[in-house]
Amino acid sequence: MIRITEIKLPLDADDAALRCAAAAVLRCPESRIRTLRLTKKAVDSRKKDNIFFVCNVEAEVTGDEQELIRRSRSNKVSAAEPYVYEEPPLRRTSPFRPVIAGFGPAGFFAALTLARAGLRPIVLERGHDVDTRTADVQRFFRTGQLDENSNIQFGEGGAGTFSDGKLTTGIKSNLIRKVFLELADKGAPEEILWSAKPHIGTDKLAAVVKGFRKEVLSLGGEVRFGCRLCDVIIANKAVHGVTYESENGQRVDLETDTLLLCIGHSARDTIEMLHRKGIQMMQKPFSVGARIEHPREFIDRAQYGRFAGHPALGAADYKMACHPPHGRGMYTFCMCPGGTVVAAASEKGGMCVNGMSEWARDAENSNAALLVGIEPQDFPSADVLSGFELQRQIERTAFALGGGNYAAPAQLVGDFLRDTPSTHGGAVRPSCPTGVVYSDIRRVLPKKVTDTMADALVKMNGMLDGFAMPEAVLTAPESRSSSPVRILRDEFFQSSVSGLYPCGEGAGYAGGIVSAAVDGIRAAFAVMEDVRE
Repeated sequence: MIRITEIKLPLDADDAALRCAAAAVLRCPESRIRTLRLTKKAVDSRKKDNIFFVCNVEAEVTGDEQELIRRSRSNKVSAAEPYVYEEPPLRRTSPFRPVIAGFGPAGFFAALTLARAGLRPIVLERGHDVDTRTADVQRFFRTGQLDENSNIQFGEGGAGTFSDGKLTTGIKSNLIRKVFLELADKGAPEEILWSAKPHIGTDKLAAVVKGFRKEVLSLGGEVRFGCRLCDVIIANKAVHGVTYESENGQRVDLETDTLLLCIGHSARDTIEMLHRKGIQMMQKPFSVGARIEHPREFIDRAQYGRFAGHPALGAADYKMACHPPHGRGMYTFCMCPGGTVVAAASEKGGMCVNGMSEWARDAENSNAALLVGIEPQDFPSADVLSGFELQRQIERTAFALGGGNYAAPAQLVGDFLRDTPSTHGGAVRPSCPTGVVYSDIRRVLPKKVTDTMADALVKMNGMLDGFAMPEAVLTAPESRSSSPVRILRDEFFQSSVSGLYPCGEGAGYAGGIVSAAVDGIRAAFAVMEDVRE
């Protein structure tokens, strides 16, 4: 197999054009290319008058591959390295079934890995199955009736199920390819295997997570919905069981010596319980800010110029970061092209927002989080859980300012930069399904955050012309981008209590679908190699 990189193609190019371009790089007739597989496709939009695709491919050819590589005389041509996924040997000797708390990306990849190893894991998920959960979320959007266990944050699929389904990650791991292959096998669009900026979309994620559940069950595993972990039974610094509360309020004890914590970044009550049990943890920086909404067509024109609206391009995205003088840094996060801002509360009396896109990314607006880092020295106290208290303070203030019915505080960018409360909307219609109340988001967010946002918006306007347009809408607060706590673990993935495996976003070791999935697999590997008697 031969790998060819950086093939440039016009936007209207088809598969035949890609094959022709690959043959030209190899300096061979097209007939010698037996198969051609696209491995990466990116948009080069640096010059708005000349936007094109850049592709990587793997080609299977007839004849001597090494000869073709030499003859091409190109540094873009090399021998392709086959992908190899290796699992550790199963050394676990425990007679107990491992228990997994949470069925988000870390949880369902851990469960699948353990189930395939024959360990028949039991998954406890506090929320509902994805179909019931979707109905719960839609009811919340319509009525403001919040189910604290089944919502944007909790339920089958985790918080990522109601997002853009973005699969970009900053981590380096051989397991990333495994994650993508499994997602595609479970029904994610094949495009994720070669797109430079892959995403699934909230409308397709539901079917994908059901595919993971189906295989886990077929291999003897269990997924118990409506079951909230409420206690860990510990003796001699080791796990001896767990207690969970079922949907009808019944407390159930379950004997086990292995608990994988895949609880997500919003399971504050679970973290508080673990803290009371003496599980070692530490404060961790996190970020807060607001969502900014522009018309999708405006962002498309700003990024693609005259090519905006080309069917091969779809909705445009952006990613920016800056560090204003004498201030903190601000960065865009979880940009949702053609998406919506959604109410993402999981506790009654608190309000926060997130972004969500469907696969088509064809909604009226595009949005992104504008986030500023919060360091532990900014927390209310030295208590390890005080980051949660800061999040709650922000969210409760937002809830009250929004009128106490889960409407979100919002402000026009022009008013925000003038430090003037907004009293009405403008040309950009906010998309939050529970509604917005125009006000002053400086009353919600810490002063250090809003001062940085004001300076950074001006700088970002120079990076993306019109980004600080006066009628763009800021909706606050975005406060759940990551956990403010890290549960400490050793090189064997175990906490200060033997048999307790913290992993994923809730434990402070991941920051997105892919990194959480990889961490779940690695934690499962650690369980498979555990030879405790």
